[in-house]
This record gives sequence, C-alpha cells and structure tokens, in this order.
Amino acid sequence: MAKILITGGAGFIGSNLCEHFLKQNYQVVVLDNFATGHRHNVAPFIENPLFELIEGDIRNLDDCHKAVKGVDYVLHQAALGSVPRSINDPITTNDVNVSGFLNMLVAARDAQVKRFVYAASSSTYGDSVALPKVEDQIGKPLSPYAITKYVNELYADIFSKTYGLETIGLRYFNVFGRRQDPNGAYAAVIPLFVKQFMNHQSPLINGTGDFSRDFTYIDNVIQMNERAMLTQKPEAINTVYNTAVGDRTTLNELVAYLKEYLTAFDQAIGEVAVLHGPNRQGDIPHSLASIDKAKSLLNYEPTHNIKQGLAEAVGWYWQNLK
Repeated sequence: MAKILITGGAGFIGSNLCEHFLKQNYQVVVLDNFATGHRHNVAPFIENPLFELIEGDIRNLDDCHKAVKGVDYVLHQAALGSVPRSINDPITTNDVNVSGFLNMLVAARDAQVKRFVYAASSSTYGDSVALPKVEDQIGKPLSPYAITKYVNELYADIFSKTYGLETIGLRYFNVFGRRQDPNGAYAAVIPLFVKQFMNHQSPLINGTGDFSRDFTYIDNVIQMNERAMLTQKPEAINTVYNTAVGDRTTLNELVAYLKEYLTAFDQAIGEVAVLHGPNRQGDIPHSLASIDKAKSLLNYEPTHNIKQGLAEAVGWYWQNLK
C-alpha cells in the first residue's frame, strides 16, 4: 500500500486519520511536535510495524524533508488552531501556519509526492454574509488565523501552477468527535461543554446563542481526506472543497442536544444552567457550507449529521473522561 505522511498526526483530526489508514494497511508516518497534540492519541499505533513517529516541527525544513522521504501522499493537518489564540499571539500562529506550511510544500515538492492534501478552514469566508458558503465566493478575513489559512490556499495554488504539485485544500467547518481535547484555554466548544456538563458546571455561550455553525463529525472529515487523496479526476485536483454537512445548528440548539444525550448517562445534567456572555472577537454570526462541489467532484456523502455525530461523541467522552 501507499505511504502517507500525516503532519499533526498526534492531534484530534490527525490521530483519527492515522487510525483509519492503518486499518487499511497503509504505511503511516506522523510528524508532530506535541505542541497541541498528545502522545496518548498515537500510543495505540506505536507497536504497529506500518507506523512511524517523527518528533519534529514543521517550522524546521530539515524535519519536513526527513518526514516526506519515500512518501506518496501528504495529509497536512499540523497547525495552530483557534481564532482567539491567533488574536493573542499572531506571530506564532503565522510562524506555524504560514512558514510551516510553506516548508511542507517545499519538502513535498522536492520529494515529488503524488499529492498534498491540506486542512484549510471555513474562516477563509471571513466577513462574507452569503449563505450557504460557496468555495469561489469569500470575504475579508476577520482574524490572524483566518489570514494564515487563506495564505495557505494561495501558496498551494502557486505550487500547483509553478511546480506541478497536486494540491487539494479542505475547508473544515467546526469539526468535532472522538479524541477532541476538552482541556486548555482554546478548547473547542463541543468537548468543552461536554466536560462542563459532566462536571455539573454551567457552560458559557458567547452571545445570545443564536449564532449558528455547520458542525461536522470527524467521520465525514476522514471521508473527505480519503476521497481527496485518491481521486483520479483531473478536474477534482488543485482546488479547495468545503468539508461539512451542509446544515447549521445554533449554539442554543447544540446545548439542547448535548443535554439530551448526556442525561441518558446522568439525569442531573438536565438541570445544569447555561450562562451567556459577550460575543467573542473575530467570530462570524453564521456558517453554513454548500457541499455540492464535494459531492459532484469527490462523490462525497456525509455519513453523520449533527445529532448522529453528537450521540457518538458524547458516548466516547462519557467512557473516556469519567
């Protein structure tokens, strides 16, 4: 089978991709510096002869060259996520997300990998108010993080045109699921709220709770990475795709779903109050993806809607956080 490099493979999305492709007997190499990833995410794979872990940093070009040696495909997940983090520390976010991304493109080009699939972001749509979000209609970025992810797309496009490197960007929309970290200052909303409810603590919604997102379960993201990696359609390559469900859920609806699934384990969670605070800087009010392009060119078909994904995620968290 082919050899895949997964950068950021010790992270939430990366480790799920590792698990998926190892089950299919691909050789999998992970490059991770464990800044945000966790060793326990890759611990189940360490003894697998098809798995190799390289502890290194995408900001170091030598590490990137080492990681891509003999690799057929790159699934580039390594990044510093979080809009608030980028507002607090734009320099480090830029170093990782732009300089590190460029290093990986250069290394992939030099190693003549078959294809470079990378994690793009719905934040690229910025201040565009159009719904649903369509790939070729974007606005101005609203945060340093959004700028870095848009620059990634520009660099990938140039490397495709200038060097012939096949690239595909996947604009992730609020991905959630097993292994997503509920801890830390920049924890995503779903694992954070789950942890708080399980501890009978009141979660804080930024704003009235009417803001909406296209929450996307991890299995849908794995499917998109696989289809992007393997597609043989020339028209499907060297472009970007929304990676989402094509439906939106408000934060108030999200909280109601979480309570519904969590009370199956603990009835007292149903009585936990929800708090509201000010809107968060850099947040867009609504996010909803058109997935027509992915369906048409990649034969993408989401397997989990928000409720199906939450039911599985809550079950995983209940087993692993208690």
